[in-house]
Amino acid sequence: MSVTRERMSGRIRQILSELLIREVSDPRLHGLTVTEVTLDREFMFADVYINALGDEARRDEVMDSLKRASGFLRRETGKRIRLRNTPALQFHWDTTLDRAEHINQLAESLDIPPADATDDFSEDDTGSGDDDDAAAVERRD
Repeated sequence: MSVTRERMSGRIRQILSELLIREVSDPRLHGLTVTEVTLDREFMFADVYINALGDEARRDEVMDSLKRASGFLRRETGKRIRLRNTPALQFHWDTTLDRAEHINQLAESLDIPPADATDDFSEDDTGSGDDDDAAAVERRD
């Protein structure tokens, strides 16, 4: 991503976060976090990733409310940003935090033996290859 797109994505993320905290009156949209914003090359579309930290049950309700508020959020973003056209906002539920939590739970549930328990191999167990060479010579005779 170019520096300009990164900068503009960060600015849109900041604006949307402020709008959701201070200016949106819908109580279903309180407590949301804008986790990431990505812009396309032409700055026509912005993918906005949202999460309601720890409240996965509200997902459908939040996404419906965001769809209804998208016009207001786009208009207010356009007032605060200097672009020829304000990008259309496409909201997505961010599952990154849920996946990270799931991976942490899996890692904690693993039963890995200590490292020194796996180093109990002796040279006789690993096979130095001498016995195999002698057996191959005997078969050729």
